[in-house]
Amino acid sequence: MDGNLFPTLIFLPVLLSAVLPSSAGVLEPYDLLYDNAVEAFYSADYESVVRYMEGALSSHRQVRATRVRCRLRCQDQHPLDESFSDLRFFDSVLRRAACMNKCIEEKVGTQSLHKVSEDVVQDFNRRIPYNYLQQAYQKLQRPDKAAEAAHTYFQANPEHVEMGRDLEQYKNLQGVEETHFVDREARPHQRSFTAAVQLYDKGDYEGATALFEEALVEYYKADVDCRALCQGPQKFEGQDHLRYRYSLHEVVSAGRLEEALQCALTYLLFHEGEEFMKENADYYREELGHDAEPREKAAWYLRRHKQELKLLLIGSKIMGAEFTEGNYWRSTGGRDDSNSVPSGTDGWMEYVPISHKKNVTVTSPQSLKEGGPLLYEGVQLVQNSAALNGTQRVLLDHVLSEEECAELRQLAHTVTMAGDGYKGRMSPHTPNEKFEGASVLKTLQHSFEGRVPMRSARLFYETSERARRIIESYFVLNSTLHFSYTHLVCRTAIKGQQDHRNDLSHPIHADNCLLDPDANECWKEPPAYTNRDYSALLYLNADFEGGEFIFTEMDAKTVTASVKPKCGRMVGFSSGGENPHGVKAVTSGQRCAVALWFTLNPLYRELERLQADEVVQALDTQHVFGQGLNINPKDEL
Repeated sequence: MDGNLFPTLIFLPVLLSAVLPSSAGVLEPYDLLYDNAVEAFYSADYESVVRYMEGALSSHRQVRATRVRCRLRCQDQHPLDESFSDLRFFDSVLRRAACMNKCIEEKVGTQSLHKVSEDVVQDFNRRIPYNYLQQAYQKLQRPDKAAEAAHTYFQANPEHVEMGRDLEQYKNLQGVEETHFVDREARPHQRSFTAAVQLYDKGDYEGATALFEEALVEYYKADVDCRALCQGPQKFEGQDHLRYRYSLHEVVSAGRLEEALQCALTYLLFHEGEEFMKENADYYREELGHDAEPREKAAWYLRRHKQELKLLLIGSKIMGAEFTEGNYWRSTGGRDDSNSVPSGTDGWMEYVPISHKKNVTVTSPQSLKEGGPLLYEGVQLVQNSAALNGTQRVLLDHVLSEEECAELRQLAHTVTMAGDGYKGRMSPHTPNEKFEGASVLKTLQHSFEGRVPMRSARLFYETSERARRIIESYFVLNSTLHFSYTHLVCRTAIKGQQDHRNDLSHPIHADNCLLDPDANECWKEPPAYTNRDYSALLYLNADFEGGEFIFTEMDAKTVTASVKPKCGRMVGFSSGGENPHGVKAVTSGQRCAVALWFTLNPLYRELERLQADEVVQALDTQHVFGQGLNINPKDEL
């Protein structure tokens, strides 16, 4: 443990009291509450888990609601218009940002306290807090609340086998009723829509009509909120709009042809050319003997957001910038990179990404190749994409020798820290395993402090470069593959928590997009690391149980290939939705590997890697710290 930690903990309350306003209404940061809850969980203090985790969820909701209210208010006070001159456009953007900052700080306190890491954001998007709550409520013998938390978690993680099993058990427990299985994160439009479908299936078309109408109204409200948060068109946060293709516009007008025609035409505004709805509209016209117009609200909605997109593109060209949550615009050095545009395909407000990156070669599906030279003597091709039942996949052996694996494992035992890369959370993916990691730069720091041999730190650095060169060569890439992130990682099964275990060590996911199994899509948008193009895992050992690497279909359930780790074995693949993958539970022992992610875009190279390159280059030219070397790894961490 870091010797400076204890003084820091003592200083923290003083720091917080200095930066927090004196008002008793200041909101506690939800990431701090979340960390306290996780710490309490591993101390078996389940009452505190519930108190802190419920507080974190409440704080998260309040921060979100405040941002929505403030952004909408400031948006109205400082509108943007395509007729604005460049100077006036700048002025409106800056005034809107200042207005928003002032409004938010009046409601929740200093904004810097509520800025959280991407890891925490992803945990809340994946509803990880409800997994902890379910287990805490279970330990406290409150099955009704445990069922509620489990159901909420399962809605966003349907591939979680263990949670599905727990839900079945809750259904048979005394004191647990059907009404307890509610989704605490469901939005009003989702609840109305689900209830409407149930009434429709029962033949209650009048009741269904009223609820479908309510769902539409609530959806428009939710979409306004979402756009206020993201400040740009994109897929609605965490929702599956493909469900809205449930012939919605026809259903609401059962038995009322005038309205049925109007609704069919409204549907076609969003899904031009969809044959089944065009046929329905033609039938209604024939029956009625006249035509109709789409709903004005929907037409207005579509016009408004097309205008919104146009303004964003204009602003992007003017400023060479892009919106971010923290400060509206982030400079990108003149790069024109609008995240997404409406697609007009067969999803409800579905969006597809476009790219305008300049001077960057991006591999397209038409140019995908494989089978290039493996560069290093002894490296053996075990399986190609066809053998692994996918595209852009490869399995190689003998990338490392037994001696090199042993040295890197010894290095891992010395330098890796619990929760590294996950804000110190020792079990970021499952509470049944401990996760430890270390970066290349951190390892170099340890070597200069004399805590590990320099030879071992150099081996980690050189091994990652070896893996990069092999992946770049094998997949016959037309441009340089750059490091996006490199991590020496170990997963250790926690004793006493492995009986009847059915969860995964790492849930099924894709590396550069948000996997949406229900929609059979992978959304290339934040918080995913959208600029990652290729991934690789280089294994260091086989003396553990479980831990197989698996590829699946987009449904996150159907396994297409399985890889058993062993020393020197490397699996490499493209990082997109074509390659969903995960790790089976490590049920005994420790599984160690070098995890690598790469990008074809030099703008997104890993900063730590560039710093490590400078350190190694200085060593190669016989410089030492304090004698001509202007980078200190310790300072860079």
